Amino acid sequence: MKPDFTNPLLEYVVYLADNSMILGQRLSAWCGHGPVLEQDIALTNIALDLIGEARHYYQYAAELTENKWSEDDFPFHRQERDFRHVLLVEQPNGHWGITIMRQFIFDTYHMFYLQELQKSSDIRIAQIAAQSLKEASYHLRYSSEWVVRLSEGTEESFHKMQEALDELYRYYGEFFVPAPFESEMHIKGICPDLDIIEQRSKNFFHQTISKTSLKIPENTFMQQGGKSGLHSENLGFILAEMQYMQKSYPGLEW
Repeated sequence: MKPDFTNPLLEYVVYLADNSMILGQRLSAWCGHGPVLEQDIALTNIALDLIGEARHYYQYAAELTENKWSEDDFPFHRQERDFRHVLLVEQPNGHWGITIMRQFIFDTYHMFYLQELQKSSDIRIAQIAAQSLKEASYHLRYSSEWVVRLSEGTEESFHKMQEALDELYRYYGEFFVPAPFESEMHIKGICPDLDIIEQRSKNFFHQTISKTSLKIPENTFMQQGGKSGLHSENLGFILAEMQYMQKSYPGLEW
């Protein structure tokens, strides 16, 4: 099955959903494996928040297809090239520091994005953004506090956080490079101004990093391609697990 991405609104809504869905799927792998019980539960709850947000977008996307697609069809019946999320969210969990840094980079985008998205001229999108904003604010507070705590902890935790920043910073810039469907939606007042979000996001990012001894990589080539369906091999492994039940038992409903 292939979605009709000749409709830029549908493609945009799917983009919003895919970012949260894939990151939620990644975080869910920590369930039962967190370093301590409290953080195990915290990450599981964040995963549920993100998947819940994704569901709202997928429900709207299904309506945009006049219900030719269902909410479940979007995450479970598409191939890799039909996903529109940024490359950051599909990166492996790695150690605890990598998971936290990935979350922090995403959260510094997500929270400020939702703040602007709740002003969208599309009432349905604006409502989802407003509903998700409170959770996203908590996510950012959680991940930013952990970045500082780990970076200023032991020598080992500092080196792991620097390793995580060096590895993941290259994926930060993709958020702020508009895809064609974002540019079209921005003209219609549906998609927010990415320049505004980039400024606010990076201000918070740099303020947080300045509280630590971490060094932001310089002259980094920012990776792109996820918004147009060009993904790494990591997505294939995610989908193999996420789509297993639907492929094994077609039409299964919860």
